[in-house]
Amino acid sequence: MKVYHSTEQMPAFRNAVVTIGTFDGVHIGHQQILAQLKQEAARIQGETVIITFHPHPRKVVAAGQTPVFLINTIGEKIELLEKNGIDNLVIVPFTEEFARQTPEEYCEHFLIEKFHPHTVIIGYDHRFGQGRKGDYKLLEVYSDKLGFELKEIPAHVINESTVSSTRIREAILNGEIGLAKSLLGYDFFFEGKVVEGNKLGRTLGYPTANLQVAIEEKLVPGNGVYAVTVALPDGTQKNGMMNIGVRPTVDGKKRMIEVNIFDFDKDIYGSTLRVYVKKYLRGEKKFDGLDALKQQLTMDKSASLAYFIPSS
Repeated sequence: MKVYHSTEQMPAFRNAVVTIGTFDGVHIGHQQILAQLKQEAARIQGETVIITFHPHPRKVVAAGQTPVFLINTIGEKIELLEKNGIDNLVIVPFTEEFARQTPEEYCEHFLIEKFHPHTVIIGYDHRFGQGRKGDYKLLEVYSDKLGFELKEIPAHVINESTVSSTRIREAILNGEIGLAKSLLGYDFFFEGKVVEGNKLGRTLGYPTANLQVAIEEKLVPGNGVYAVTVALPDGTQKNGMMNIGVRPTVDGKKRMIEVNIFDFDKDIYGSTLRVYVKKYLRGEKKFDGLDALKQQLTMDKSASLAYFIPSS
């Protein structure tokens, strides 16, 4: 997949089959749209082109309002779209100036002048341009006038896409990891840099990698204990358990992400780990001292191992 970070970098695409969206999660609803895009491109011997935006439009048009938390970072989105066999991804910088375009300017000077589409595949409820006043009917006018094909993504697919992005975020925050996976089509994952902690886990016999997530809008699961698989810097994967929370037994202040990697004791400070979240085990609790906490950690490890190696 070729990735372009502005429309100025792009070549002339061959029979471009274009769709537009944020594609947060690249989930099973999105995957239906991608399949339709690829099918159409194959029919006309064309190229698939996805137009997406960075930063997320809500960060610009609703700046300072509700925080925006995303299932995927832009790097993860690129990775997932590539796995889905897309030919070209154009990441358009979303600015206040871009948002001020009238719907007609958007159609003429952005979509048509920059992309010269053979086919546009878009949702019946897609909105664009200043005030989100542009719609499918306006695109139909330009389709008739300029001769590109316009295909509608059916309402039931769009509704599934809209609902599942929201549902996935809610599921991840609420510990419904199985539901999130069924809607995504893959394990939810995030990356974090290993930073210095207070080494309490080591004294309890459960050393942890304390992770710092660099990208503030990246969604992080809700507080609790999870079974996880960790991708290490050398590419190998290890199972483990993760605690997210304020550690009420110890200090109860700063929210932390701590991962205990099973059968692993190497120094990985400063490394970046990818964590695949497998199962929610329990909520965060306050224990009567470190001995009680250690007993619970032993049970948590047993629960994690039972997930990875279920008894026959």
